[in-house]
Amino acid sequence: MSMIKETAPDFETDAYFDGDIRKVKLSGYSGKWVVLFFYPGDYTFVCPTEIEGFAEDYGKFKEKNCEILSVSTDSAHVHKAWASSDPRIGKVKYPMLADRNGEISRCYSVYNESKGSALRGLFIIDPEGKVRYETITDDSVGRSTEETFRVLCALQSGGLCPVNWHSGQPTIKKS
Repeated sequence: MSMIKETAPDFETDAYFDGDIRKVKLSGYSGKWVVLFFYPGDYTFVCPTEIEGFAEDYGKFKEKNCEILSVSTDSAHVHKAWASSDPRIGKVKYPMLADRNGEISRCYSVYNESKGSALRGLFIIDPEGKVRYETITDDSVGRSTEETFRVLCALQSGGLCPVNWHSGQPTIKKS
């Protein structure tokens, strides 16, 4: 069931970022756009490519008043160990959230009960806390940071954006 235009479920959990483990609450980002992405697990194959990609593009998301939050069922301590042992993950400046019991993943309908991990889900949440975009892909397919950024810009434009629309292009006018 789609969550589009629904209030994003709030949560509070441990997260690793800025070299430390601290509590993060989704509602703490009120007034900002949020890209919330779930991934199956640390120390895997496709996941570090996505995490590194969002780390490399983090600055341009920040320029759009957007925070990035990644979530897996690993603990914040495992995130910290991974960041210190893998230079790709060491680039991350955004919070890496722990969802040890799958509670957050279940709230967003991305929990894989049989594997005990999150599916590859991504949500864009607006400054009022409403889900404006959602996608879930097969574990074998990484997401595109470029497409995520394009969709964020389209949502922020306030217009009707046609296929392959990019920032600076005209939007469709209602007649």
